[in-house]
Amino acid sequence: MSIRETARRFADAPRYVQIPDRWMIHAYYTLSPFAPDGSGRFIAAAADLDSDPVHGEVVILDAEGNVLDSFGRNPVSASFWHTGFWQCFSPDARHAYYQSGTLKEPKVVRRELSTGAELEVEGDMEGLPPSGEPGLSCSHGLLYAAGYGTGVFAPEEAPVPFQAREQHGISEISFDPTPSSRLVLSTAEILERHPQRDLLLKADREMKAKFGADDGLTLMTYCIRWSNRGDRFLFYFGNHNVIKDRGEPRIASVFTADRSLKDLRLAVDLSFGRRGVHWSWHPDNERLVGYGPRPDDPSRACLSVVNADGTGFRKVSDHATGGHPSAHPVEHELYLTDTGTNPGRVELIDGTDGEVLRSWELPRVNGETEPSGRNPFRVCNHPVFNPDGTRILANILPGRYAGLCTIDTV
Repeated sequence: MSIRETARRFADAPRYVQIPDRWMIHAYYTLSPFAPDGSGRFIAAAADLDSDPVHGEVVILDAEGNVLDSFGRNPVSASFWHTGFWQCFSPDARHAYYQSGTLKEPKVVRRELSTGAELEVEGDMEGLPPSGEPGLSCSHGLLYAAGYGTGVFAPEEAPVPFQAREQHGISEISFDPTPSSRLVLSTAEILERHPQRDLLLKADREMKAKFGADDGLTLMTYCIRWSNRGDRFLFYFGNHNVIKDRGEPRIASVFTADRSLKDLRLAVDLSFGRRGVHWSWHPDNERLVGYGPRPDDPSRACLSVVNADGTGFRKVSDHATGGHPSAHPVEHELYLTDTGTNPGRVELIDGTDGEVLRSWELPRVNGETEPSGRNPFRVCNHPVFNPDGTRILANILPGRYAGLCTIDTV
């Protein structure tokens, strides 16, 4: 089937899936919400906006959107309005994993779905690898303490001091044979191995001169994303959305690595004025897809692909919304993304010529204007394919309560 034929098969009208009186969202566009057993079930998180404080829980729905199970009630933080509780299925669909605790004292829970038995470990997890445990993650607490989602720099809210770079970075979490969590690659170690180490240290010294010897660049690791095989992952190293008042240059390096963390490659660099965002693995397991610097003007972005080792950077399309792109799991040059406009749009793009083939308008803001930060008045559509590419699932916000929508093939 051709790229255009595959795109034409999707229905013209999305189907809304909502839970009465609940604000629902799936975890993220890089983390499949679909059960890997082919049952059609999907997993999400839902919040009771009238509880005080607001609490959320994990929900499992059947293929039609009916709630089959709910569990994991926990107070929500700012991150919930963006990624829920990072809920996901295990590769055999026997377990569900989800985030609990707080941003400063996070916990990860593994629940056996047939019995409800749960195990808990301290730490974060941005979803489980498709190949199963152990999982790897970074500190969400650092990301939000830096101002991501709130616009407020609050270092006192960080679970570990930013400048204690040897104490934070990439951690490994496992539940078998016993729950455990340990730091396996620190921010300090990555800085030492960075190909642009000298340039980064120069910028670090400039920040120390401005704020004092105990301060510096707000460096951290964040956004671990797995290949479909689960044998390699990417992560970001930098300062992401640190507030503008600090005057830090934007640092955003996308690295790829194997599970042993020995084969570390700088795949794409978005630092010091180079534009780009939202990189993840292409389903061919060899490339990454995201918005990167245009070859003819690095200060402008374009939809791009690059090999995992940093070679072969190629512009796919002039599409430059900074949305959340991925590629069809079967037709690898058919790209799915969103626009971040109000209302939002989910689009399919032909990767051979950059043309937008299909577009669906979806509500994503409750109100006339979009408030900044992470809050219940806005969502990112975060479109994601199901494993065989016959269904698209996305977030919507048609009123007070967020929900999901599916766009199916017909």
